[in-house]
Amino acid sequence: MAVVQLHPHPCPDLALPPGRWHSRLWVTEEPLAEPDRYLACVAAHERTGLWPVLVPRDPRFELSGEDWIDDRGWLPPAAEAVDDFDPAATLACWWERPCCEGRCLHPFDADFPGLARRSPRRGDPLAEAGNTGSVLAARGDSRLGLVQARRPADVPAALGWRGAASTTDQVAAVSAVLRSWEDRFGAVLISLGFDTLELSVAAPPRSRDRALTVAAEHRAFCLGNFNGQPGSLREFAAGLTGRRLWQFWWD
Repeated sequence: MAVVQLHPHPCPDLALPPGRWHSRLWVTEEPLAEPDRYLACVAAHERTGLWPVLVPRDPRFELSGEDWIDDRGWLPPAAEAVDDFDPAATLACWWERPCCEGRCLHPFDADFPGLARRSPRRGDPLAEAGNTGSVLAARGDSRLGLVQARRPADVPAALGWRGAASTTDQVAAVSAVLRSWEDRFGAVLISLGFDTLELSVAAPPRSRDRALTVAAEHRAFCLGNFNGQPGSLREFAAGLTGRRLWQFWWD
C-alpha cells in the first residue's frame, strides 16, 4: 500500500518524533523513546481528535521504510456503523462458536449469559490509560500511532483494522464491544498491533460473579485468549479479577 508523506507529524505543537501516514494511521518512524509523549497525546485528544495507540513491533505489521507491509490490507473504515451493532447481541452471536468439551464453560452453557453489570467508576479512565500507556511505552519496542477517532473504542473501526478477522470481518462490531467496555469498566484502548489489542482498565471486575460474566464476554470476543489457557472459565475469570490490563490476540 502506498505511503503518503503529509507532515512530519499531524500536530506540530505536540513536538512529536518524525513519522508518516500509512493509510489512516500516522505512526512514528522509530520506537517511542520518550514514554511521556504518549501521556501528552492522551491529554491532547479532546483538542486534536487524535487518539494515540502503541504499535508493537511485528514482522507482519512492519512500518519502517517506504511500504506498508501487510498483505491483508485494511477493511473499509466503518466508524459511522458502530451504532448499528448491539454489543450484547454481537457477543451472543460470537459465543456460539464451539471451543471445548465437558464443563469448561460452567456455570454457563450454549446460551450467552449477557453483559456484566457496570463496575463502580474510580478516577479518570483516560488519565489512567495515559499512565498505563506510558508504562508500556517504556518497554521501548512500540511506535506511537495516532488515529482520528472520537473515542478510543472507535479506533479499529476508523482504521478498518483487520486484526480480529478470525472472529469477524465487521470491524464496527469490534468497536461496538470496545465502546461497551469503555462505558462499563473504563477499559480504554492503548495498544493496537497486527492482530492484538491491549486495554487499560480503570474499573475491572472485583467480585467473582462479575468477573465470571466478564470472562464470558472475553471468551466470546476473542476465543484464542480462552483456548490459550489450560483452565476452565472460572479459572480464566480469576485472572481477570482486579486486572487493569486486558490483552487480546487472534490467529
